[in-house]
Amino acid sequence: MNLTEQFILFLVSLVANTFSAFSGGGAGLIQFPVLIFLGLSFGVALATHKVASVALGLGAVLRYWRTSKLERQFVVLLLLMGLPGVVLGGSLILLVPDRAAEIALGLLTGGLGIYSMLKKELGQYYLPAHRDRRGFVLGGLMLFFLGFLNGSLTSGTGLFVTLWLVVWFGMDYQRAVAYTLIMVGLFWNGTGAITLGLLGDIRWDWLPALLLGSLLGGYLGSHLAIKHGNRWIKRAFELVTLLISIKLIWG
Repeated sequence: MNLTEQFILFLVSLVANTFSAFSGGGAGLIQFPVLIFLGLSFGVALATHKVASVALGLGAVLRYWRTSKLERQFVVLLLLMGLPGVVLGGSLILLVPDRAAEIALGLLTGGLGIYSMLKKELGQYYLPAHRDRRGFVLGGLMLFFLGFLNGSLTSGTGLFVTLWLVVWFGMDYQRAVAYTLIMVGLFWNGTGAITLGLLGDIRWDWLPALLLGSLLGGYLGSHLAIKHGNRWIKRAFELVTLLISIKLIWG
């Protein structure tokens, strides 16, 4: 790639990951289609996008490190249940057609945004729920499924995790976004990148611009989320889910 194309990749990555870090997911809405538009096949674009997305989690860690206190039980739950799903999803996605899955995911993602819009107080306050053994088992099973989606699909799975943490465990949006960005952005995407890298190909020469944009976008978006709080995160979440829904359904 020449310098102009590298700069375009950097800008795309910066914008996509800033929105993702602010709303709790959705970097693939912009970044992944651009990689395909620039000439990568679906599998190579997916693997390259996953590697770049790891920097989003790193940027979020740098910003949230001193302001967010992650609870060990949720860190363990997200790793223990999510990572096997990521590996399974990443192993299967290169073997199956993706169009029907994208349409179904688009409809479901749009439903998340509409649900959030109808629930005016959703995620505005920290109201712990389902913290018993049954609650963690059921919550963990859903996280396994979301990990599978994260490993196999490209757009919006972080948003699912954010909303699940809000709806099931009673987190506010700001707290849920912190978990999503750090655990999903860094660990889930890192595992997905390794899985897809072993099974497919990665375009390494495109990664410097993508990684820099992801890192800065993750930090900037996290800063905006901390600064503006739950109300603005909720609005951004709803906007991004609806945009992703349109993108997935209409291709």
